[in-house]
Amino acid sequence: MDVGDQFALEHLLFSIRRCRVCRIEKDLLSDFYMTRKGRGAYPSSYSYECKQCTIDRIKSARKKPKKLTECEYPDW
Repeated sequence: MDVGDQFALEHLLFSIRRCRVCRIEKDLLSDFYMTRKGRGAYPSSYSYECKQCTIDRIKSARKKPKKLTECEYPDW
């Protein structure tokens, strides 16, 4: 009986991670962005914020376009 036969690589790697923002457990490889591309598929290479929460954070932090009123002129 060999120890290598009992464990696979996916048993050693974390495949589920809890998002820091929404607190939902999601799949590590498909639902989290990779932050360190050169380090391989280690769990430490993935962010702690899921893709959907990252998209929502970027959308809310984006600057809103300023609407011009009739008395304002564009700066050109």
